[in-house]
Amino acid sequence: MQTDPMHAPGDAGQWQEKAQRNRGDPKKRPREAEASPGDPRRRLGALGERLAREHLEARGFEILDANFRTRLGELDMVARDKRFLVFCEVKTRIRRGEPGPLGPFAAIGSRKRRRLRMMAREWLSARAVNGPRPPEIRFDAIGVEIAPSGRLVRLEHLEDAF
Repeated sequence: MQTDPMHAPGDAGQWQEKAQRNRGDPKKRPREAEASPGDPRRRLGALGERLAREHLEARGFEILDANFRTRLGELDMVARDKRFLVFCEVKTRIRRGEPGPLGPFAAIGSRKRRRLRMMAREWLSARAVNGPRPPEIRFDAIGVEIAPSGRLVRLEHLEDAF
């Protein structure tokens, strides 16, 4: 029997106990993707964000924040290295057949880019960066394509995407 790699391990009882224990501590609250274990879109998004995080960390970035909620939406990831403070949008898709010319990036239109810039301003106002702040700000996009079996097909990182 093949297991679903996008399904969170453990049973619902363990998840509920953990959620109950961590309810008062905002740092330990379960992420939204974990909060709805039955929603396949959230599981897919959480898988894509985990792969994007691993990708960035492997390239020397420190992840400062993830799933930062604002009134305009959610910043997927904020990371830094010595040169850049990076606001990163992650788009994950299940690949069925040949992708279009833009793949997952087709979902990042001009309205989305404008909202991401406004959310970045909110993040900068709300969060202090410990240590020296990198001299440059950059907006990246990471497109993750997953096979229906759950296998990673492609991860594409567009630096300075917009």
